[in-house]
Amino acid sequence: MPIIGSFGAGSAGGFGQRKGAIFQEYAADFLVVAGGGSGGIVGGGAGAGGFRTLSSQTISTDNPITITVGTGAPSGPPSGVSGTDSSIASAEFSTFTSSGGGGGGNHYGNGDPGGSGGGAGAGIPSGFSGGSGNQGGYSPSEGQPGGNVGATNQEAGAGGGGATNSGGSTGPGNGGPGGNGTASSITGASVTYAGGGGGSARTDTGTNAGSGGAGGGGAGSTGPGSDGLDGLGAGGGGGGYNGSNGNGGAGGDGVVIISVPTVNYLKSGGTTGSPTVTTSGANTILTYTGNGTYNP
Repeated sequence: MPIIGSFGAGSAGGFGQRKGAIFQEYAADFLVVAGGGSGGIVGGGAGAGGFRTLSSQTISTDNPITITVGTGAPSGPPSGVSGTDSSIASAEFSTFTSSGGGGGGNHYGNGDPGGSGGGAGAGIPSGFSGGSGNQGGYSPSEGQPGGNVGATNQEAGAGGGGATNSGGSTGPGNGGPGGNGTASSITGASVTYAGGGGGSARTDTGTNAGSGGAGGGGAGSTGPGSDGLDGLGAGGGGGGYNGSNGNGGAGGDGVVIISVPTVNYLKSGGTTGSPTVTTSGANTILTYTGNGTYNP
Protein backbone atom coordinates (compact mmCIF):
# COMPACT_ATOMS: atom_id res chain seq x y z
CA MET A 1 0.00 0.00 0.00
CA PRO A 2 1.74 3.27 -1.03
CA ILE A 3 2.39 6.01 1.51
CA ILE A 4 0.96 9.24 0.17
CA GLY A 5 3.19 11.42 2.29
CA SER A 6 4.39 12.39 5.74
CA PHE A 7 5.42 15.80 6.97
CA GLY A 8 7.51 16.83 9.97
CA ALA A 9 7.02 19.75 12.32
CA GLY A 10 9.36 21.88 10.24
CA SER A 11 7.68 21.20 6.90
CA ALA A 12 6.54 23.97 4.59
CA GLY A 13 2.97 23.13 5.49
CA GLY A 14 3.64 24.01 9.12
CA PHE A 15 1.38 21.26 10.44
CA GLY A 16 3.39 20.87 13.64
CA GLN A 17 3.29 17.94 16.02
CA ARG A 18 0.35 16.26 17.76
CA LYS A 19 0.86 14.15 20.87
CA GLY A 20 4.46 13.53 19.93
CA ALA A 21 3.59 12.25 16.44
CA ILE A 22 4.36 14.10 13.22
CA PHE A 23 1.58 15.02 10.84
CA GLN A 24 1.04 12.28 8.28
CA GLU A 25 -1.32 11.52 5.44
CA TYR A 26 -1.58 8.05 3.95
CA ALA A 27 -3.87 5.48 2.36
CA ALA A 28 -5.84 2.82 4.24
CA ASP A 29 -8.05 -0.11 3.24
CA PHE A 30 -11.28 -0.97 5.07
CA LEU A 31 -13.62 -3.95 5.33
CA VAL A 32 -17.03 -3.20 6.87
CA VAL A 33 -19.40 -6.11 7.60
CA ALA A 34 -22.72 -5.61 9.42
CA GLY A 35 -24.45 -7.95 11.88
CA GLY A 36 -26.43 -10.89 10.53
CA GLY A 37 -30.15 -11.46 11.06
CA SER A 38 -31.74 -14.25 13.10
CA GLY A 39 -33.57 -17.19 11.51
CA GLY A 40 -37.34 -17.52 11.63
CA ILE A 41 -39.45 -19.90 13.72
CA VAL A 42 -40.46 -22.80 11.43
CA GLY A 43 -39.02 -20.37 9.00
CA GLY A 44 -36.39 -19.13 6.67
CA GLY A 45 -32.69 -18.68 7.20
CA ALA A 46 -31.55 -15.16 7.90
CA GLY A 47 -29.64 -12.85 5.60
CA ALA A 48 -26.02 -11.98 6.24
CA GLY A 49 -24.92 -8.51 7.17
CA GLY A 50 -23.89 -6.26 4.33
CA PHE A 51 -20.32 -6.70 3.05
CA ARG A 52 -18.48 -3.61 1.78
CA THR A 53 -14.89 -2.60 1.12
CA LEU A 54 -13.24 0.81 0.81
CA SER A 55 -9.77 0.80 -0.74
CA SER A 56 -6.94 3.36 -0.77
CA GLN A 57 -8.90 5.91 1.26
CA THR A 58 -6.77 8.90 2.30
CA ILE A 59 -6.66 9.45 6.07
CA SER A 60 -4.58 11.92 8.08
CA THR A 61 -3.52 13.05 11.53
CA ASP A 62 -6.15 14.76 13.71
CA ASN A 63 -9.04 13.25 11.76
CA PRO A 64 -10.01 10.26 13.94
CA ILE A 65 -12.08 7.47 12.45
CA THR A 66 -15.10 6.31 14.44
CA ILE A 67 -15.83 2.60 14.13
CA THR A 68 -19.28 1.12 14.80
CA VAL A 69 -19.61 -2.66 14.67
CA GLY A 70 -23.10 -4.04 14.10
CA THR A 71 -24.43 -6.84 16.28
CA GLY A 72 -26.16 -9.98 15.15
CA ALA A 73 -29.85 -10.40 16.00
CA PRO A 74 -30.41 -12.67 19.03
CA SER A 75 -32.16 -16.01 18.86
CA GLY A 76 -35.88 -15.73 19.60
CA PRO A 77 -38.51 -15.45 20.52
CA PRO A 78 -38.85 -13.13 18.80
CA SER A 79 -37.13 -14.72 15.85
CA GLY A 80 -36.69 -13.44 12.34
CA VAL A 81 -35.11 -10.15 13.45
CA SER A 82 -32.66 -8.06 11.43
CA GLY A 83 -29.06 -7.38 12.47
CA THR A 84 -27.66 -3.88 12.99
CA ASP A 85 -25.47 -1.74 10.75
CA SER A 86 -21.69 -1.36 10.83
CA SER A 87 -19.95 1.86 9.77
CA ILE A 88 -16.82 3.97 9.69
CA ALA A 89 -16.92 7.76 9.83
CA SER A 90 -14.39 10.59 9.66
CA ALA A 91 -14.29 14.30 8.83
CA GLU A 92 -12.28 13.31 5.73
CA PHE A 93 -14.95 11.11 4.17
CA SER A 94 -18.68 10.53 4.38
CA THR A 95 -19.96 7.86 6.73
CA PHE A 96 -19.47 4.49 5.06
CA THR A 97 -22.12 1.98 6.15
CA SER A 98 -23.08 -1.65 5.60
CA SER A 99 -26.66 -2.70 6.37
CA GLY A 100 -27.74 -5.31 8.93
CA GLY A 101 -28.87 -8.67 7.55
CA GLY A 102 -32.58 -9.32 7.12
CA GLY A 103 -34.40 -11.63 9.50
CA GLY A 104 -35.71 -14.95 8.21
CA GLY A 105 -39.45 -15.17 7.65
CA ASN A 106 -41.44 -16.91 10.37
CA HIS A 107 -44.03 -19.62 9.55
CA TYR A 108 -46.17 -18.45 6.64
CA GLY A 109 -44.25 -15.18 6.36
CA ASN A 110 -41.90 -13.30 4.06
CA GLY A 111 -38.23 -12.70 4.74
CA ASP A 112 -37.04 -9.24 5.75
CA PRO A 113 -34.90 -6.98 3.56
CA GLY A 114 -31.36 -6.20 4.65
CA GLY A 115 -27.74 -6.09 3.61
CA SER A 116 -28.64 -9.57 2.43
CA GLY A 117 -32.29 -10.58 2.61
CA GLY A 118 -33.87 -13.19 4.86
CA GLY A 119 -35.37 -16.34 3.38
CA ALA A 120 -39.14 -16.89 3.28
CA GLY A 121 -40.77 -18.84 6.10
CA ALA A 122 -42.09 -22.37 5.77
CA GLY A 123 -45.61 -22.83 4.43
CA ILE A 124 -47.33 -25.02 1.84
CA PRO A 125 -49.09 -22.31 -0.18
CA SER A 126 -46.95 -20.43 -2.66
CA GLY A 127 -46.50 -16.67 -2.50
CA PHE A 128 -43.97 -16.32 0.32
CA SER A 129 -40.95 -14.32 -0.75
CA GLY A 130 -37.42 -13.74 0.41
CA GLY A 131 -36.39 -10.28 1.49
CA SER A 132 -34.44 -8.08 -0.91
CA GLY A 133 -30.71 -7.56 -0.48
CA ASN A 134 -28.51 -4.47 -0.87
CA GLN A 135 -30.80 -2.41 1.34
CA GLY A 136 -28.43 0.55 1.15
CA GLY A 137 -28.65 0.64 -2.65
CA TYR A 138 -24.87 0.50 -3.02
CA SER A 139 -22.72 -0.22 -6.07
CA PRO A 140 -21.21 -2.75 -5.94
CA SER A 141 -23.99 -4.53 -4.08
CA GLU A 142 -23.49 -5.26 -0.38
CA GLY A 143 -25.54 -8.49 -0.50
CA GLN A 144 -28.11 -10.69 -2.18
CA PRO A 145 -31.81 -11.51 -1.66
CA GLY A 146 -33.26 -14.38 0.34
CA GLY A 147 -34.87 -17.41 -1.27
CA ASN A 148 -38.56 -17.97 -1.94
CA VAL A 149 -40.95 -20.72 -0.81
CA GLY A 150 -42.55 -22.92 -3.47
CA ALA A 151 -46.00 -24.51 -3.44
CA THR A 152 -44.65 -28.05 -2.97
CA ASN A 153 -41.97 -27.44 -0.33
CA GLN A 154 -43.67 -29.57 2.39
CA GLU A 155 -43.26 -26.75 4.88
CA ALA A 156 -39.54 -26.14 4.58
CA GLY A 157 -38.00 -22.68 4.86
CA ALA A 158 -35.92 -20.88 2.26
CA GLY A 159 -32.28 -19.85 2.69
CA GLY A 160 -31.07 -16.39 3.60
CA GLY A 161 -28.98 -14.38 1.18
CA GLY A 162 -25.22 -14.09 1.39
CA ALA A 163 -22.80 -11.44 0.15
CA THR A 164 -22.15 -13.28 -3.15
CA ASN A 165 -25.12 -15.63 -3.72
CA SER A 166 -28.86 -15.43 -3.18
CA GLY A 167 -30.48 -17.72 -0.65
CA GLY A 168 -31.77 -21.00 -2.06
CA SER A 169 -35.48 -21.42 -2.68
CA THR A 170 -37.28 -24.52 -1.39
CA GLY A 171 -37.87 -27.65 -3.40
CA PRO A 172 -40.03 -30.68 -2.63
CA GLY A 173 -38.98 -31.86 0.80
CA ASN A 174 -35.99 -29.56 1.11
CA GLY A 175 -35.21 -26.30 2.85
CA GLY A 176 -33.18 -23.82 0.86
CA PRO A 177 -29.44 -23.43 1.50
CA GLY A 178 -28.00 -20.15 2.64
CA GLY A 179 -26.22 -18.02 0.07
CA ASN A 180 -22.44 -17.98 0.06
CA GLY A 181 -20.47 -15.04 1.37
CA THR A 182 -17.47 -13.23 -0.11
CA ALA A 183 -13.77 -13.80 0.56
CA SER A 184 -11.38 -11.01 1.54
CA SER A 185 -7.61 -11.11 2.11
CA ILE A 186 -7.38 -7.78 3.95
CA THR A 187 -5.86 -9.57 6.96
CA GLY A 188 -3.24 -11.30 4.82
CA ALA A 189 -5.20 -14.57 4.71
CA SER A 190 -8.29 -15.32 2.67
CA VAL A 191 -11.39 -15.35 4.91
CA THR A 192 -14.99 -15.68 3.72
CA TYR A 193 -17.49 -13.35 5.39
CA ALA A 194 -21.27 -12.82 5.34
CA GLY A 195 -22.78 -16.24 4.60
CA GLY A 196 -26.58 -16.65 4.77
CA GLY A 197 -28.49 -19.01 7.07
CA GLY A 198 -30.11 -22.23 5.86
CA GLY A 199 -33.88 -22.80 5.82
CA SER A 200 -35.75 -24.94 8.36
CA ALA A 201 -37.40 -28.36 8.12
CA ARG A 202 -40.12 -30.41 9.86
CA THR A 203 -39.86 -34.00 11.07
CA ASP A 204 -43.60 -34.60 10.62
CA THR A 205 -43.37 -33.91 6.88
CA GLY A 206 -40.01 -35.58 6.32
CA THR A 207 -38.28 -32.46 5.07
CA ASN A 208 -34.54 -31.78 5.05
CA ALA A 209 -33.10 -28.55 6.41
CA GLY A 210 -30.89 -26.27 4.33
CA SER A 211 -27.17 -25.87 4.93
CA GLY A 212 -25.60 -22.57 5.94
CA GLY A 213 -23.76 -20.58 3.31
CA ALA A 214 -19.96 -20.34 3.18
CA GLY A 215 -18.89 -17.48 5.41
CA GLY A 216 -20.31 -18.73 8.71
CA GLY A 217 -24.00 -19.08 7.86
CA GLY A 218 -25.95 -21.13 10.42
CA ALA A 219 -27.61 -24.34 9.23
CA GLY A 220 -31.37 -24.74 9.30
CA SER A 221 -32.84 -27.43 11.53
CA THR A 222 -35.88 -29.47 12.58
CA GLY A 223 -35.25 -27.97 16.04
CA PRO A 224 -33.45 -24.75 16.97
CA GLY A 225 -31.52 -23.23 14.08
CA SER A 226 -27.75 -22.91 14.28
CA ASP A 227 -26.21 -19.52 15.03
CA GLY A 228 -24.33 -17.54 12.43
CA LEU A 229 -20.67 -17.01 13.32
CA ASP A 230 -19.57 -13.86 15.13
CA GLY A 231 -16.97 -11.70 13.46
CA LEU A 232 -18.27 -12.74 10.04
CA GLY A 233 -21.71 -11.08 10.02
CA ALA A 234 -23.34 -14.40 9.14
CA GLY A 235 -27.07 -15.14 9.15
CA GLY A 236 -28.69 -17.57 11.59
CA GLY A 237 -30.39 -20.77 10.45
CA GLY A 238 -34.14 -21.22 10.45
CA GLY A 239 -35.70 -23.07 13.37
CA GLY A 240 -37.92 -26.05 12.48
CA TYR A 241 -40.51 -28.35 14.02
CA ASN A 242 -40.04 -31.74 15.71
CA GLY A 243 -43.08 -31.78 18.00
CA SER A 244 -42.48 -28.21 19.12
CA ASN A 245 -41.32 -25.10 17.34
CA GLY A 246 -37.60 -24.33 17.32
CA ASN A 247 -36.28 -20.78 17.53
CA GLY A 248 -34.21 -19.43 14.70
CA GLY A 249 -30.45 -19.23 15.18
CA ALA A 250 -28.86 -15.94 16.22
CA GLY A 251 -27.08 -13.77 13.70
CA GLY A 252 -23.33 -13.36 13.89
CA ASP A 253 -21.83 -10.04 14.98
CA GLY A 254 -20.15 -7.98 12.29
CA VAL A 255 -16.57 -6.74 12.02
CA VAL A 256 -14.61 -3.71 10.83
CA ILE A 257 -11.02 -4.24 9.66
CA ILE A 258 -8.52 -1.50 8.80
CA SER A 259 -5.21 -2.09 7.02
CA VAL A 260 -2.56 0.68 7.22
CA PRO A 261 1.18 0.87 6.48
CA THR A 262 3.07 -0.16 9.61
CA VAL A 263 5.46 2.80 9.30
CA ASN A 264 2.46 5.13 9.63
CA TYR A 265 0.71 3.09 12.32
CA LEU A 266 3.78 3.39 14.56
CA LYS A 267 3.50 7.20 14.36
CA SER A 268 -0.29 7.26 14.81
CA GLY A 269 -2.33 8.61 17.69
CA GLY A 270 -3.48 5.09 18.61
CA THR A 271 -6.83 3.39 19.11
CA THR A 272 -9.72 2.93 21.48
CA GLY A 273 -12.00 -0.08 21.71
CA SER A 274 -9.24 -2.69 21.99
CA PRO A 275 -8.97 -3.91 18.40
CA THR A 276 -6.86 -6.97 17.68
CA VAL A 277 -3.59 -5.75 16.13
CA THR A 278 -1.61 -7.99 13.73
CA THR A 279 0.84 -7.49 10.89
CA SER A 280 0.84 -8.72 7.31
CA GLY A 281 3.88 -7.83 5.24
CA ALA A 282 4.39 -4.06 5.41
CA ASN A 283 0.91 -3.43 6.85
CA THR A 284 -0.64 -3.37 10.30
CA ILE A 285 -4.15 -4.83 10.54
CA LEU A 286 -6.67 -3.52 13.10
CA THR A 287 -9.66 -5.84 13.64
CA TYR A 288 -12.57 -4.32 15.53
CA THR A 289 -15.26 -6.64 16.90
CA GLY A 290 -16.72 -3.81 19.00
CA ASN A 291 -16.99 -0.04 18.73
CA GLY A 292 -13.87 2.10 18.86
CA THR A 293 -11.72 4.70 17.16
CA TYR A 294 -8.50 4.98 15.20
CA ASN A 295 -6.53 8.24 15.16
CA PRO A 296 -4.16 8.32 12.20
